[in-house]
Amino acid sequence: MVLEKLTRTEPCSRQNSATSLCHVSFMNMETTATVTAPPAPRRLEDMNLPLVMMRDILLKTMFRKNVDMVSDLARAICLPSAVTQELIDMSREQRLIEATGTLNANSGNEMGYQLTDAGKARALDALSQSEYFGAMPVPLEVYREQIRRQSIRNIQITRQQLTDAMGHLILPDSLLDHLGPAVSSGRSILMYGPPGNGKSSISNGIRDAMGDKVYVPRAIEYAGQVITVYDPIVHSKAEEESDDPNSLRRRRGFDRRYVRCDRPTVITGGELSLSMLDLVYNPTARTYQAPLQLKSSGGIFIVDDLGRQAEPPQSLINRWIVPLEESKDILSLQSGEKFEVPFDTLVIFSTNFHPNAIFDQAALRRIFYKIKIDGPNQENFLKIFALVARKKGLPLDEGALIHLLNVKYPTIDNVYANYQPVFLIDQMIEICKFEGIPYKMSPELIDRAWANMFVYDEQIVR
Repeated sequence: MVLEKLTRTEPCSRQNSATSLCHVSFMNMETTATVTAPPAPRRLEDMNLPLVMMRDILLKTMFRKNVDMVSDLARAICLPSAVTQELIDMSREQRLIEATGTLNANSGNEMGYQLTDAGKARALDALSQSEYFGAMPVPLEVYREQIRRQSIRNIQITRQQLTDAMGHLILPDSLLDHLGPAVSSGRSILMYGPPGNGKSSISNGIRDAMGDKVYVPRAIEYAGQVITVYDPIVHSKAEEESDDPNSLRRRRGFDRRYVRCDRPTVITGGELSLSMLDLVYNPTARTYQAPLQLKSSGGIFIVDDLGRQAEPPQSLINRWIVPLEESKDILSLQSGEKFEVPFDTLVIFSTNFHPNAIFDQAALRRIFYKIKIDGPNQENFLKIFALVARKKGLPLDEGALIHLLNVKYPTIDNVYANYQPVFLIDQMIEICKFEGIPYKMSPELIDRAWANMFVYDEQIVR
């Protein structure tokens, strides 16, 4: 009867070894929110940046990249050619740039430009103050508007979208009832429960349910300081959309100071420290790098294994009291000046500890949703076991399964966990390889695999 139940289970396509949950591939889903792209500036005055800063970034880019054509410079500083030409003309009036007097046939007969001696001197002086060059930064106030247009709180996740994203996990039916409103709210979530039951995979499933794109600035500017935001390690650049040449309506380009990306996901674990939530200053380049929560704007910040960081969990929550309640964060420059930035991220805390053991009630009140993730019941455990066994090519044996359920699990009070099927199956496969026998299940192999799953309390005489 046990084997009959198992053989009726649908197969799965891939396995996540970290969580021991069965996975299948799923399609990317579009959410109901439509993100408006940031419009490209048309004139120099649309930039809302200090003219001296823009001029110096242009000079530094010409000096460092050795580019001399308007089209190449426009790509390097991520501005339209018309705006780039305005910057060049302004610099020419200040005798920092001069035309080479030749046309480049390979660049559409563009006029070439080069730095004058005064321009080189100014570029070197500007580099001594800040090594930043390349893409023009986006003013913080302008970025705030884009954050509002693509806010995580603008997304409305439907039950079907979340079901599709979580369809690769075997979960209790009631869990989506709690997850759905939590995800759609864009508020903080605390997932807690015994280890090995897929809290990390559920967090990733939530991320996958948000299938739209956002625009991440390469850098932002505040008080004349440049803060780099786009990070290829954190942000997944979306494929470029090309226009249909036969279409009557052409897609309008967006501000290339931004990168079109999937909604970002930052995942941290035991390595998370309070210093990682502050601006990172590079004293050599004299520029700043955005903290993790700013890089995750419009997306998800997952704090995995909460309670295993060097910082107490209470300290982490205290750091985020204002951001969680007011949707804004406060950062500090090297000078000590403090300023506000948007805090637009869905924070997911995941822990194996009971919340009352690591937080006081004031901290718990500020986490909007508390969701317990328990281990599977016997029926779901058997489904996972069958799916993993089929994927790994291990034939099922009813006698071995009955031995597992009736003899081994009672020794641990029939407490099932999602990681256990893949652990036991991998152990039996390795034993078969070692013994030089075909893959199989048997009560003996179950016993040998089980012996490696737990360490029992005992007195060791030294």
